[in-house]
Amino acid sequence: MSRPDGDPGAAATGWTAADIPALGGRTYIVTGGNSGLGFETARELAGHGAEVILTARDPEKGRAAVERIQAAHPDARVESRLLDLADLDTVEVFANGIQQVDVLINNAGVMMPPRTESAQGYELQFAVNHLGHFALTGRLLDVLKESADPRVVTVSSFLHKRGRIHFDDLHGEHKYSRAGYYSQSKLANVVFGLELHRRLRANGFAVSSLLAHPGYSATNLQSSGPTGVAKLAMKVSNRFMAQEASMGALPQLFAATSPDVESGQFIGPDGRKEQKGYPRVVEPLEAARDRELAKRLWDTSEELTGVAFGLAAR
Repeated sequence: MSRPDGDPGAAATGWTAADIPALGGRTYIVTGGNSGLGFETARELAGHGAEVILTARDPEKGRAAVERIQAAHPDARVESRLLDLADLDTVEVFANGIQQVDVLINNAGVMMPPRTESAQGYELQFAVNHLGHFALTGRLLDVLKESADPRVVTVSSFLHKRGRIHFDDLHGEHKYSRAGYYSQSKLANVVFGLELHRRLRANGFAVSSLLAHPGYSATNLQSSGPTGVAKLAMKVSNRFMAQEASMGALPQLFAATSPDVESGQFIGPDGRKEQKGYPRVVEPLEAARDRELAKRLWDTSEELTGVAFGLAAR
């Protein structure tokens, strides 16, 4: 499952959740699995026989999500565990409790809130969308290495193409834009996923690193972060322009389950401007392949999280 630097392969024309293979005996972790794309992903995985650990910041919402999945699939093996990606201490606690995982789906995210800081004092979108998942992946890597066909699927956005990494003001302390720092975090996801692929292969590990994005999908992400006029605009566009969350979840489900994907690939919708459609291999922003950018972000992320992967860049 290796293709250098995520070069595009064949499209998965018309692929749906019905094409997910039997997943008995495999364990998946889905961050943010209590709602939106994460819930749709967890529900489909459990419905196809996987053991699913969905994470939630709110234990009550996590339990409710499990009950909804089990109501649809009475034999589903699914549980909820507490994980707040805005607090690196809870990331460590959660990871220490995992003994088995075959696929990690870095799905959770926040979108365009007023400037807020994480428990460690980092800008919230960068902290949750990138740093929390970076730390989680690093802490689970040794467990993943012991699995058969292990994968890390990191969920980004087509808005990564508008992003740049503000190394001179990483946390928006001097000049903050909700949309700009959201795009920064989503670009960081892509840079991380591609660099993880390169480092895993360079160091001889069979773990696959894949990326996915949902296009424009209607979830609570657009309503829970933005405020004021932006919130109203997204409510309207969600109703008239977005695809359903069940469609938006297909790229990450394809990346997480298909036998046809290869490490380093980026999966997104096949429709116009990658906003809607069925999963296929898409191209990231060219700047996301920059090796110097990747090294700088990797080193910065290890420093900010205190998590070292032990994967040398070559």
